Amino acid sequence: MKTKGALLWELNSPFKVDEIEVGDPVEDEVQIQVHAAGMCHSDYHLTTGATPIGLPALGGHEGAGVVTKVGKGVTGLAEGDHVILAFIPACGQCPPCLKGFRSLCDRGAVLLGGKAIADGTSRVRAGSHEVSPMNLLGTFAPYMTVHKDSVVKIDPDVPFESAAIMGCAVPTGFGSVTNVAEVQPGDTVAIVGVGGIGMSALQGAVLSGAKHVIAIDPVEFKREQAVKFGATHVYPTMAEAIAPMIDLTYGLMADKTIIAVGEMRGEMIEEAMTLTAKTGTCVVTGMGAMTDVDVKLNLFLFTMLQKTLKGNIFGGGSSHVETPRLVGLYKSGLLKVDEMVTSTYRLEDINDGYQDMLDGKNIRGVIKYTDADW
Repeated sequence: MKTKGALLWELNSPFKVDEIEVGDPVEDEVQIQVHAAGMCHSDYHLTTGATPIGLPALGGHEGAGVVTKVGKGVTGLAEGDHVILAFIPACGQCPPCLKGFRSLCDRGAVLLGGKAIADGTSRVRAGSHEVSPMNLLGTFAPYMTVHKDSVVKIDPDVPFESAAIMGCAVPTGFGSVTNVAEVQPGDTVAIVGVGGIGMSALQGAVLSGAKHVIAIDPVEFKREQAVKFGATHVYPTMAEAIAPMIDLTYGLMADKTIIAVGEMRGEMIEEAMTLTAKTGTCVVTGMGAMTDVDVKLNLFLFTMLQKTLKGNIFGGGSSHVETPRLVGLYKSGLLKVDEMVTSTYRLEDINDGYQDMLDGKNIRGVIKYTDADW
C-alpha cells in the first residue's frame, strides 16, 4: 500500500513527509489505519541522534487506530477493532517476561533495527530505501503493519486522541509512581518535569494517596496545569524547591522523586537525590543520550542515607495489563487524559508541533488523521 509518512533522512534535520509503501501483514501481523499519534519527546531524540536508529527512519511510537487487515495466526483481533499501539511487543516467553518484567522483553533489542519481528524483513520502504519504523511501529503515517503483540484492543468509545497517548506517556508516567516507585498513601512525591509523562506520574501520585505532590518545571504554563491535575505545590527548578520542601516536610524531603524531563542529563541526578528522603527512592524516567555516561552523584551520601536510584521503562508494566487498567480509570473519570492533549496537528505540521513541545506550549501534542490522509 502506498501512503505517506514523516521520515527522518539525516540527523539534526526536521521530519519530512514523503511517500512510503507499507507491506501487507504476514503471519502474526495486522494492518492498522492510524487515527491519532502522540508526539513524544522520544521521537525527537531520533532527530538528534540521542536514540540511535537506522536512517531513513519513520517516527512515531504512540498511536491508536482501527484494524483493517489480519494476517494468519492472529486471534483475538478482527477487522474494525479499535486498538492502542504498544511500543514494547512483549513475547511472554523470554527470561524477563517470565519473571514478570514484560516491559524489559528481550525483543527490545531489535525494536530500533527496522526489521519486522514476524519474518525479519522490512515492512516500510521509501522508494529504493528500507525504512526503520520507530519501535517497529511508525505512527507518523496513516497506515502501519505491525506484530499482533504490538496491539491492544480497546473499547470503541475511547477517543483516538486520548487513546494514542495511553500507548506511552500515560502508562510510563503513571507506572513510574505506582509500579516502580511504589508510592504509598501519605507519601510526599516530587515530580521533575510535567509534560505528558510527568503529568501522568503526577496523577498516579494523586490517585495513590500522596500527601504532598510537588511539581517542578521551568515553564509557567505547565506549573499552572499541574495544579489543575492535583499538584499541591509547584516550583520552577529543583534548586528553588529545596528550601520550601525542607519546611514542608520538616526536613524529611520527598519519599519518592520522579525525574520525567524530556532530555535527561547526568547532573540532574544529584539534584534529584537532594530532594529525596533518607531511604527514599528516585526514579529516572526521562531519556538521556545513548552516549551520555557521566552522572553527578555524591557517593558518600548515597550510601550513608540508604537511598535508591531506579530506572524505568513503560512504567515497569506490561502493555496488555496496564493499558486496559488505565483505560478503565480514564472511563471512570479518575484519570484525566483528554485534558493532557493540548494541541492537535496535521501530519504535514509535525515540525511545528515539535517546536511547540520544545517551547513548552504543550502537555502533549497529537497528530490527528482524517479522511484526507487515508
